[in-house]
Amino acid sequence: MTVTAVVGANWGDEGKGKITDYLARDMDFVVRFQGGSNAGHTILNEFGKFALHMLPSGVFYPHVHNVLGPGVALNIVGLAKELQYLKDHGLVPSFFHISDRAQVVLPVHILLDQAEEMRLGANQFGSTRSGIAPFYADKFLKIGVQVADLFFKDRLRQRIERNLALKNFLLPTAYQLPIQDPLEITEIVSHYADVIAPFVCDTTLLLHDALKNNQGILLEGQLGALRDPDHGIYPFTTSSSPLAGFASVGAGIPPYAIRRIIAVTKAYSTCVGAGPFVTELMGPESNALRERGGDAGEYGATTGRPRRVGWFDAVATRYGCMIQGATEVALTNLDVLSYREEIPIATAYTLGDKTTTQFPPTAELSQAQPVFEVMPGWRTDITSIQHYEDLPPSARQYVERIETLIDTKIRYISVGPQRKQIVIKP
Repeated sequence: MTVTAVVGANWGDEGKGKITDYLARDMDFVVRFQGGSNAGHTILNEFGKFALHMLPSGVFYPHVHNVLGPGVALNIVGLAKELQYLKDHGLVPSFFHISDRAQVVLPVHILLDQAEEMRLGANQFGSTRSGIAPFYADKFLKIGVQVADLFFKDRLRQRIERNLALKNFLLPTAYQLPIQDPLEITEIVSHYADVIAPFVCDTTLLLHDALKNNQGILLEGQLGALRDPDHGIYPFTTSSSPLAGFASVGAGIPPYAIRRIIAVTKAYSTCVGAGPFVTELMGPESNALRERGGDAGEYGATTGRPRRVGWFDAVATRYGCMIQGATEVALTNLDVLSYREEIPIATAYTLGDKTTTQFPPTAELSQAQPVFEVMPGWRTDITSIQHYEDLPPSARQYVERIETLIDTKIRYISVGPQRKQIVIKP
């Protein structure tokens, strides 16, 4: 079987969890390859409604091996809570694996993330305050803690002491916060190390064996293309690459193994966090769309913050599909738009006296204004439709117009929050 990557085409929150959960039934492995607990995948299935932050979205299938790869930012406290959360619902992953090369989010990372956002005030980046930026800074400063370090206590203590050396000068001076005790943090982390110990292994070897055995592997991305630190709306980005091109690194498999890349995008636009958002709606119109979105409105699965909402942005989405290398698209939340008589689509931007269909860098994007094309709505419930040809003509017209604008074939269309509410486009 080919390796499939499910990634975001936009700002994140596109509905990747549902698509991963849907596709996982035919897979042997589901792998998280980057990011940490800073984003959530909301899944609604026969077991109930779940917001996953660390666990891969394949945990609801007993045959699936769920893997946290070496590129993941491992919040072990959050992971332990999630495992208990599933256990309380009678769900225990049959096969769960954590890379011994993944690195650990320490309590001080979360503390620094929260303190820095507070210091920035009105200029903050919209961080989820989950410690992600300080974590990745330490990873590349080479003062991080690998999962393998957790099981060698003297080494762990030394790594944490080195990690805290500079921070314990910074915390009281820049943030008026107390210094952190390395022994205390060592004990906290060691406690949770015992919780995850049964799951730790060489996941790279595990996945290479799976490739040799022609088993199905699904790579699950977090956030979306526009949050990539190199290709996104910098500096309003995340700290790891959410691109399918990074998936081979973060999972530990060869790049040529990834043959199928599914970019997920909503039938309208949503965004959590700061930064330019060209099609953003304000006032009653935004509230009408937000309250209808998803299973319980457009609110962040991690923070609970109201998502910024806007009309479909074909300029941003075509760019996102391009840099993801998308072979196909999953279009989610089409049913949400069923209340509209007319539905705008942003087909271009104006930048001063010029019009462009290319997605510009942040310095220009901040000045961009959308150019809209208005499509007819369908004004009927589509949540029970199972076949593409049964969608209202206006809904098919909307889908096909988007397909043309983003220059990528749409394969899956979500018409409701449940796993089974997926229409496959011929």
